[in-house]
Amino acid sequence: VRVGAQDAYHEANGAFTGEVSLSMLKDVGVSVVLTGHSERRHVIGDNDELINAKTRAALDAGLEVILCVCEKLEQREAGQTDAINAGQVYYGLAGVSAELMSKVTIAYEPVWAIGTGKTATPQDAQSAHAAIRNILASMYDDTIAQATRIQYGGYVKAGNAAELIRQRDIDGGMIGGAALKSADFLAIVDAAAGAPAA
Repeated sequence: VRVGAQDAYHEANGAFTGEVSLSMLKDVGVSVVLTGHSERRHVIGDNDELINAKTRAALDAGLEVILCVCEKLEQREAGQTDAINAGQVYYGLAGVSAELMSKVTIAYEPVWAIGTGKTATPQDAQSAHAAIRNILASMYDDTIAQATRIQYGGYVKAGNAAELIRQRDIDGGMIGGAALKSADFLAIVDAAAGAPAA
């Protein structure tokens, strides 16, 4: 069990009231930080340039990063899922060396499937994950693409966890509300522990 942070600021020092620096996070034992979470992108307004700055700063500080990529419902309905995710991966990892990729996890979290009751099918999720893995291969190489953990964060719950985790390119889940209910979370953990990849 490790301590993570939902966000961090990319500047080491300065007058940035309300922001939390990476050194402050490290001081309290944080070892991993989220960048690009859907609410940071679509509610707070973090753009691709800022997300990249946060990603690179966290890696430079010696932390691991979970880079979140996501599309909205209207983008999905317009057939733009892969293009949106590709852009967010390319921008998010710009300037990140191959050597640092061992400290990066990608989390695919379709905004339209979070808290809406809509759920991506395991096949939908697998398709998006495979496309992201192909993007990583084009940016780096196939070895790095295969070694990079890609998690699914689109409303994972006890009832769908096993089938999602069995998909070839889904390496785990970024669990939200279900983590607050011990029985549901335990069922997800059990599914992950016993589900071989497809």
